Amino acid sequence: MISLSVYFKYVAVMALVTYLLRALPFVLVKKKITNVYICSFLEYIPYAVLAAMTFPAVFTSAGGVIPSLAGMSVALILAYRRQGLLTVAIGAVVAAALVTFIC
Repeated sequence: MISLSVYFKYVAVMALVTYLLRALPFVLVKKKITNVYICSFLEYIPYAVLAAMTFPAVFTSAGGVIPSLAGMSVALILAYRRQGLLTVAIGAVVAAALVTFIC
């Protein structure tokens, strides 16, 4: 078991590392970035990080792989047919729930 003081040390180190990673670009880059390629790269970073965090959770979100795949399949089909976000989300949840109750 980890003592409370060691736990707070771990949290302090994590906070420091997180702060440095966020503050360092502001300190090092003084002028506006005008390079088209770098701007384009930086524009897509939030989407890439969100996808990297969300996509693995898709396969365990419904309590199993089969219901999760069913929900993902329905979501992909509805999104491909240009349905709204709420429709896609509700369709995926309903499909996953149906497959969970059937299996």
